[in-house]
Amino acid sequence: MIDGIDPGRIPRHIAIVMDGNGRWAQLRGLKRTEGHAAGEEALFDAVEGGLELGLPWMTVYAFSTENWRRPLDEVRFLMRFNESLLLRRRDDLNERGVRVRFIGRRGGRVPKRVLRHIEDTEALTAKNRRMTLTFAFNYGGRAELTDAVRAIAGEVKAGTLKPDQISDRTIARHLYAPDMPDPDLMVRTSGEYRISNYLLWQSAYSEFLFTDVLWPDFRREHLFDAVREFQNRDRRFGAVET
Repeated sequence: MIDGIDPGRIPRHIAIVMDGNGRWAQLRGLKRTEGHAAGEEALFDAVEGGLELGLPWMTVYAFSTENWRRPLDEVRFLMRFNESLLLRRRDDLNERGVRVRFIGRRGGRVPKRVLRHIEDTEALTAKNRRMTLTFAFNYGGRAELTDAVRAIAGEVKAGTLKPDQISDRTIARHLYAPDMPDPDLMVRTSGEYRISNYLLWQSAYSEFLFTDVLWPDFRREHLFDAVREFQNRDRRFGAVET
């Protein structure tokens, strides 16, 4: 096993904010889009590291609901890039036993061909259980909660749910991936100290780790370091030791 990591205490779920692609490119005099392309190697090295650890769930922030505000050429690049990434990598992920899923709003400005590739990839990998790799795509934590509340309100209006029956479990059941465990560890790269509307409900008791490493430079060794740090923390979930 990897030095300094207890194989019996691997996080069940690690969520990552892959930040710093643009700054990585600018530091090298490159276009921001080249930073996004460089981030692909980081992503799949991190996935390989997760598989090496035996990590069951990994979720990455691929495109947020706020990213539509970026320059049009960058948005177009990200749509094409995510589409080509699926086409290039899904067979490889499938062979490794990785189940690929997507959370976020489907439709709106997302091109239909991208949605088709998303659906095809999910169908291809649906039976895999070695790891579930979830892409948060056209995703926002507030949008997810808004959609959950709308669905619950619809059930109340239809008479299938009473207001006094609504609990935190009710909300959890109406999230985009209700079977996804809450992340034990949230990692954000590039030295930013915020969660940027990412998994707001699910991260209530997550451990957070912020690293100055820009995402294209992130490798599995950084993931291992994050797990070591996680294993050194005392998680009490609001309780105190007696």
